[in-house]
Amino acid sequence: MQPRLIEESAPVPLRPGEFARRVLAWFRVHGRHDLPWQHPASPYRVWVSEVMLQQTQVATVIPYFQRFMERFPDVRALAGAEQDEVLHLWSGLGYYARARNLHRAAGVIVEQHGGEMPGTLEAVQALPGIGRSTAGAILSLSRGEPQPILDGNVKRVLARFHAVPGWPGESATLRRLWALSEQLTPGRDTGAYNQAMMDLGATLCTRARPRCGECPVNEACRAAAAGTQADYPGRKPRKRLPVRRTRMLLLESEEGVLLQRRPPAGLWGGLWSLPELDAEDDWRDWCARQGLAIGQAEDWPVLRHTFSHFHLDIQPTRLRVRAHPGGVMEGERALWYNSRAPQSLGLAAPVARLLSRLTED
Repeated sequence: MQPRLIEESAPVPLRPGEFARRVLAWFRVHGRHDLPWQHPASPYRVWVSEVMLQQTQVATVIPYFQRFMERFPDVRALAGAEQDEVLHLWSGLGYYARARNLHRAAGVIVEQHGGEMPGTLEAVQALPGIGRSTAGAILSLSRGEPQPILDGNVKRVLARFHAVPGWPGESATLRRLWALSEQLTPGRDTGAYNQAMMDLGATLCTRARPRCGECPVNEACRAAAAGTQADYPGRKPRKRLPVRRTRMLLLESEEGVLLQRRPPAGLWGGLWSLPELDAEDDWRDWCARQGLAIGQAEDWPVLRHTFSHFHLDIQPTRLRVRAHPGGVMEGERALWYNSRAPQSLGLAAPVARLLSRLTED
């Protein structure tokens, strides 16, 4: 005799209007209403905050946002700034392409749109570094336009509520989540609803230990009914991160420490870094080719810096420069940097740590 199968209790379905009503009612009482970019929620301020919040938590972003607004209170101030200063204020947030695109987009807004954020989704998406969800957030949060969004928090809420299988980075899963976001996003109070969905994912429907008992739509959530919240959204297939190795030279002279600007694209694009060699290269040969006379030399412990797709093991080598040719490696792409009276430069995070150690010695 076959064992009898016990069916899971099905969640109570919710129509899109009722889903939005419950989420908005929860938001009015429990949502975040005092974030710095909400007062005022201008298109510029919302845009900067949304870019900063990509892959970065609110608590980390707030002090960066406040410093950024003090220096660049509007889009014209940002467009007129030097990229070095923009990257300097971004240092530590990571994903520096965001800052470079923000700066480029500010120039486009000033030159092509009279200093005002464009009014259509298509025009906003055409700006450097702005995708569909960021464009929807800018227009809905600052102007109340009925545009759906799909940031990481919203993906998690929708994937669990509808038990959508698969990793959101896969095109089929992403299309399904966008369709659900479009279906559930109300035509009115869209800005409040979108903020509510982001808050719901950030505060209740968290990746670990979701607080389902406090969720306004818990009774209709398929993942909660089945006890499978941990299964959604699907995880990115894990790959073992490869390890790359490099050597960074801390070349000290009376003028400071030698820094070089990295190429505008690629790893740490546009930031200032220390001279780099392949880990196997002989730094003595490199210094000789530059005409640098070296005194003391010291290898520091290897520093590991992890990116999303690989580990970088950095061998720092501290070298005292006794003499160098006048003007050696100076100009737009190189300078002697005084770490005790630092300039406003964008520095790669491990470089900033190494320079900080120099000041401690």
